[in-house]
Amino acid sequence: MNMNMNGNGNGNGNGNTNMNENTNMGTDKNAWTGKERIRIPYGRGHIDAAIDRTRLKAVLTPPTLAVEVLREAQQTIVREALGNPICSERLSVLATGKKKILVITSDHTRPVPSRVTMPLLLEEIRKGNPEADIKILLATGFHRASTEDEIRDKFGDAIAKNETIINHDSRNAAAMTFKGILPSGGELWLNSLVEWADLIVAEGFIEPHFFAGFSGGRKSILPGIASEKTIFANHCSKFIADRNARAGILEGNPLHRDMLYAVEAVGLSFIL
Repeated sequence: MNMNMNGNGNGNGNGNTNMNENTNMGTDKNAWTGKERIRIPYGRGHIDAAIDRTRLKAVLTPPTLAVEVLREAQQTIVREALGNPICSERLSVLATGKKKILVITSDHTRPVPSRVTMPLLLEEIRKGNPEADIKILLATGFHRASTEDEIRDKFGDAIAKNETIINHDSRNAAAMTFKGILPSGGELWLNSLVEWADLIVAEGFIEPHFFAGFSGGRKSILPGIASEKTIFANHCSKFIADRNARAGILEGNPLHRDMLYAVEAVGLSFIL
């Protein structure tokens, strides 16, 4: 079903649905006669769509779990992952003896469940090193900074209030440090906090990415905490048009090659 997001379309026989029309139908029973009200998640709320019942075969909905039950299930999964890392010692072991730990995480544009993951990640670090100086760096890439409300919404009140959270600013050249020349020939400039830290870890999604092959991991470094100059060098039209710059492809992918170099340059030690 095609939906007109700006309300300029009209409901008609071709299946187009005007969101404003349906939202305004409200509780008018006559307006809903012969139609099924479908609640479609939109932003933080819902939009009602009126679908003629003669054209509706079925409505598929996922099972509903109580918020607390779902959160407990997620926490169990994260604890198991942290307790059984792949090809790595536990984060608590890696953190032992480290004084300055940098945790890189996604910004407000990525639906990483940091309310669940970040408390457990910090707990695991402090299990091995209760006195560690920890800074959380938001990998904004070339995005705008996350607002205080967005940070609070993403991490929860406790972390937003008690932890040191820093927005990366790719446009602030003074906050960058030079880390070498990328395989593509571009300059690698990264947030200078990588020089401050003696342990760097990251959290984020790993899923197919339409030109980087996969997201997560090395993308938290490049473009996540890179300068605009470096981001433009890596995310250039030539590389994005490359036949190997496709979802699920890493071999021969010029963007991936640069990203791996960036990870090795800073020594990213652990990802969740």
